[in-house]
Amino acid sequence: MQTTVWVHRLGSMSHGDSVPILRELEGQSISTRPLGQTSPDGPGVVLFDRMEERVLDGLRDLSRFGEFQTLAIQTDGAALDHEVYWALLRAGASDVLRWSATDQAARTAAARLMRWRQVDELVNSPLVRDNLVGCSPSWNRALRRIVEAARFSDAPVLVMGESGTGKELVARLIHTLDPRSDKKDLVVLDCTTIVPELSGSEFFGHERGAFTGAVGPREGAFELANRSTLFLDEIGELPLVLQAQLLRAVQERKYKRVGGNAWFNTEFRLICATNRDLEAEIIRGRFRADLYYRIASWVCRLPPLRERPEDICLIVDHFLSSENPERELPQLSEPVRSYLLRRAYPGNVRELRQLVTRMLGRHVGDAPITVGDIPEDERPGGTSTTADWRDAEFERIIRRAMCMGVGLRELSNCAAETAIRIAVGEENGNLQRAACRLGVTARALQMRRANSRS
Repeated sequence: MQTTVWVHRLGSMSHGDSVPILRELEGQSISTRPLGQTSPDGPGVVLFDRMEERVLDGLRDLSRFGEFQTLAIQTDGAALDHEVYWALLRAGASDVLRWSATDQAARTAAARLMRWRQVDELVNSPLVRDNLVGCSPSWNRALRRIVEAARFSDAPVLVMGESGTGKELVARLIHTLDPRSDKKDLVVLDCTTIVPELSGSEFFGHERGAFTGAVGPREGAFELANRSTLFLDEIGELPLVLQAQLLRAVQERKYKRVGGNAWFNTEFRLICATNRDLEAEIIRGRFRADLYYRIASWVCRLPPLRERPEDICLIVDHFLSSENPERELPQLSEPVRSYLLRRAYPGNVRELRQLVTRMLGRHVGDAPITVGDIPEDERPGGTSTTADWRDAEFERIIRRAMCMGVGLRELSNCAAETAIRIAVGEENGNLQRAACRLGVTARALQMRRANSRS
């Protein structure tokens, strides 16, 4: 299968030096194209011969700090200091390779790029985008990890995130993307509802007469999940005694029904979810370390809504459409749009959906949704809160930069360049609209971009 990726040279790397490398990649079914003046649109390759600060700067700009998966290839064969690898990853590289005279490097690079392209194709498919809405960099990174774990691995997955971030939706997507052709329905077990007295029956089932009220045999979650997927929601809520019961079944894939003597084998894919920091819970003695290492082969962290504000309007439109499938999508008036973007969402996407549902219930007619459609208790100045963009996260980033010796001029320039890049990208390269969003003239924006490239 032929895969096309973009290629860009950084630092003092010359075109002539890169030709043999590109030819070897072509021999591994990797078609390359120069990036030129266009923006990246998928996985790509950055070539550099020696480590320079401008290599890191270019990598940050091209990858947008990891938004686009980028393979950094060092071409002169000299050994890199170990810290350089981590610096390249922090700048946005997805992986770092040193080129060698053998074809091993070409095969390795091709394997990485093909996998990334396959993952991106799945991430951008309607199956994923219609269920897990958003296009922010943090959300895209999470989706890539979810898709790769689902399609290219059968290892246990731990989904972590605050309440309302969509953990069950992610579990269902992983089950759907699982390539097993004979899998059965997803089995969901909410760990918050399990009580110690009935845990054995919930997990492993029971035989008739095993206890008072057991009038017939019952299949437990591990039996129902055989040849399928078992989703343990909010596993962090299980008390230690139940964690011990769970560990053996997860580890040995065997269980025994309550009141029975026979051991049964079960084969299942395990997905767990929690809104707790399980590593911190281990330190506090509230979660077993051995169980954690059994369930966390892949860890997928879902960003809260406050870390992906650019997704809010997309999510709102999705909810408006799903709540009114037979009607034309209602528009949002500018004050309502501004309110939704500034509001805080402690309950994340779940809270946003409830708000949209309440607004839609008050809305009548075909005109845009207006401020009067916002319930009284949700309006600014009432019981709800709105978020200032200059929040604690903003201050943390500035404080971190200052601790690293970044001065006021560099901070100002970096903030301006980042805002320009975001505005131009979100307006699909239309400088007129980007300038309008930034509050400057198109001419001023053109001059600013030209000066930054010179």
